[in-house]
Amino acid sequence: MTRIVKIKRGLNIKLKGEAEKQIEQISPVLFSIQPSEFRVFNPRLLVSEGDVVQAGTPLVHDKRDERILLTSPVSGKVSTVIRGEKRKLEHIIIESDQKNQSVDFRKVQPENADRQQITEHLLKSGLWPVIRQRPFSIIANPDEVPDAIFISGFDTAPLAPDMVFVMQQYDLDTFQSGIDVLKKLTSGNIHLNVHPKSGIPEMFLQTKNVQINQFYGLHPASNVGIQIHHIRPVIKGDVIWYIDPQDVVAIGKLFSKGALDRSKIFACTGSEFEKTYYFKTIACASVSGIVKNNLKQENARIISGNVLTGSTISKDGFLGFYDKVVTAIPEGNYFEFFGWAAPGLKKFSLSRTYFSWLFRNRSYRLDTNKHGELRAFVMTGEYEKVLPMDIMPVQLLKAIIVKDFELMEQLGIYEVAEEDFALCEVICTSKIESQSIVREGIDFMIKETN
Repeated sequence: MTRIVKIKRGLNIKLKGEAEKQIEQISPVLFSIQPSEFRVFNPRLLVSEGDVVQAGTPLVHDKRDERILLTSPVSGKVSTVIRGEKRKLEHIIIESDQKNQSVDFRKVQPENADRQQITEHLLKSGLWPVIRQRPFSIIANPDEVPDAIFISGFDTAPLAPDMVFVMQQYDLDTFQSGIDVLKKLTSGNIHLNVHPKSGIPEMFLQTKNVQINQFYGLHPASNVGIQIHHIRPVIKGDVIWYIDPQDVVAIGKLFSKGALDRSKIFACTGSEFEKTYYFKTIACASVSGIVKNNLKQENARIISGNVLTGSTISKDGFLGFYDKVVTAIPEGNYFEFFGWAAPGLKKFSLSRTYFSWLFRNRSYRLDTNKHGELRAFVMTGEYEKVLPMDIMPVQLLKAIIVKDFELMEQLGIYEVAEEDFALCEVICTSKIESQSIVREGIDFMIKETN
């Protein structure tokens, strides 16, 4: 039975630099696995510099659960192992041989395998980390049976890829195979969520073993945390898993072909790129070939991910494990004298501080300037306008700051992740870094509950 959910709060930020709908094949030489991307993952290195690897060769495992592996996305050799302070493992860089040969994981028919066999197959291949769980937005626990699995089939973030266009590049059988695998892992429903105004991939309408839910509204309607909140809210003791549609395809390929294929379609977006487009490559690839000779100016910030939740990377950095877009926007490292007194026709604002509110359909070339310093954290009612959850966001953030465990539980810490507070951070007059506070709160809860 299809459910219809109307999101009445939120905010769409229209930025210049949307990707043109053409796909290029990109074949970088370098790829990087970054263990620090994964919360509650204590890595132990399993390879050395110079080792020859195939796609699917284990690189590190989690000391807490050695079954959870991070494997090589390509074949080649381990080029460099980079450690930071206190020998923290930061990068395992693989130099591709461009052959993309995979470890033989054998074909498995989901209907002929039980839950344990499917779990072991995903763990050995290194695909298990693509499945995450709420609460806490961490790698799913293989020993738990989730109450439901959520797949967000659209993306409302600024300059996000058009998922209708992306999913047109895949075939239904492979996607269905991935769904059939996931169905064996849960006792509940698989919720495939779509946004009719953004378009629904034809593939989704033909997919079996899923419940399709229609979401209407502004960003963050595509955030899985918002979708879970409105369909199957998380309370203490609940476990909900979630996964990206392209990763469902990767699971389908693993079981139907017996090989690890981490190739995905990404978007190159942002006002500071000369050329914006979609490209197909393998996850965790270097962005140097995308950025080189494609920037309008040197003073640009390169982001792996979208502008709200992505991570700043260098011009020869790497795509994040979960990211599907690389963005370039202007740096905001300048001082604007009496900027608040100007008409602000080219400035974006949620309020009517600037006259730009008269041009509702305008796209903006926004930079990273915060336009102010940290101020007193006061009650303004702004957060509630852009966070479509029945929680009290300011009170939750303050409970996190003072580390009040019980109050954090009561105010909804089990339902949220950093991305859900991204818009709060954008419109906050107090310049509070809400996402980092939520991250600290989740880390605190994990430590206390364990």
